[in-house]
Amino acid sequence: MLEKLKKNYFILIITFLFIYFFFNLLDGDRGLISYMEKKDIYEQLKNDQITLNSKIEDLEHKNSLLTENIDLDFIEILIREKFLFGKKGETTYIIKDNGNQK
Repeated sequence: MLEKLKKNYFILIITFLFIYFFFNLLDGDRGLISYMEKKDIYEQLKNDQITLNSKIEDLEHKNSLLTENIDLDFIEILIREKFLFGKKGETTYIIKDNGNQK
């Protein structure tokens, strides 16, 4: 048996090296599975960045309506939404939306 092992020593070493590199290719911090997970996280972060940038642009626009040239229509919209005020002769209805609040 020892003689067979000596004859196939090269094949045995190559087999173990192949198995070692195969498992390291798939597993570990720099493996293929980890790469796919990090790629998914990266895509999610890019989508979050796009969403946050659009929210920032919206807030900057609203801020500019209140600071640079004061927009009275926008201020009226804010007063109506936040403080539930209306003009004389108007009827204000409050509709509660259960479950779909952000």
